[in-house]
Amino acid sequence: MRIVPSPYAAGLARTPVARHDTVVAGVPAAWWEYGEPGDGPTLLLVHGFRGDHHGLEPVVSFLPGVHVIAPDLPGFGASRALAGEHSIDGYSAWLRAFAAALGLRSDVVVIGHSFGTIVAAKALADSLPAARAILINPIAAPALAGPNALGTRLSSLYFGVGAALPERIGNALLQSRVITRGAGAFLAKTKDPALRAWIHNQHDRFFSAYAEKRVVTEAFTASVTHDVTEWADRLTLPVHLIAAEHDDITTLDDVRRLHALLPDATMAVIPAVGHLIHYETPRAAAEQIAAVTGVSVA
Repeated sequence: MRIVPSPYAAGLARTPVARHDTVVAGVPAAWWEYGEPGDGPTLLLVHGFRGDHHGLEPVVSFLPGVHVIAPDLPGFGASRALAGEHSIDGYSAWLRAFAAALGLRSDVVVIGHSFGTIVAAKALADSLPAARAILINPIAAPALAGPNALGTRLSSLYFGVGAALPERIGNALLQSRVITRGAGAFLAKTKDPALRAWIHNQHDRFFSAYAEKRVVTEAFTASVTHDVTEWADRLTLPVHLIAAEHDDITTLDDVRRLHALLPDATMAVIPAVGHLIHYETPRAAAEQIAAVTGVSVA
């Protein structure tokens, strides 16, 4: 498969990166470390559905000198699948075990994107020690009630069929580039053809990097049956919401309602972008992270 050069490669090259492999709760897990521990906070990144650690690298590219930990969630990227179900409870337990295995301190800042905001919120509600949470493109309402409810129902049918088929045939359906390209084209708002080409290439390269069929079908179910509001009253730490003006998954009104439910929350809206803040406006996301954590932006 051809590789489209990243428009953020030069920024990322400023930061040393190392892959690590750790057994977490009996599951081999791969994680990436950017930068080194210093005077500032460590950022723990939680990627979105069907992605892996690559997804938030554009944001990291604007945070040189910041210590970042970015795991591949179980069953995605280079991490092995859980023995049990890939549910929100399963991912929450794993993320808490991951932080404990690495000895992350309670001053860590947890940053989630999309599905990662649900995983992060549940883990934090389940007592993951952290100083602050930052939720990018937060899932602030049930997917079946959101602005793309019809699309969610069609996706549910698609994943349901994929789950019912034998492994090889089901994977062929679930890994269809036609489907992933269509989803990327729907979510992307940029008019820049070079940036759109890179986004599509990212989806082509990484959206099918899951361990087995049950991982992606179980994680899909988890992604559409939960949202951050379920645990809002238990998120007593400071939470910063980074919303998008044109998000097709969660409306601004939904994010504002989530903001009102959280005990200690702030909110920012990035204009002229949708659900792909991490791809299309990563510098703006990095600036928001810097604004609430005190780290520097390149």
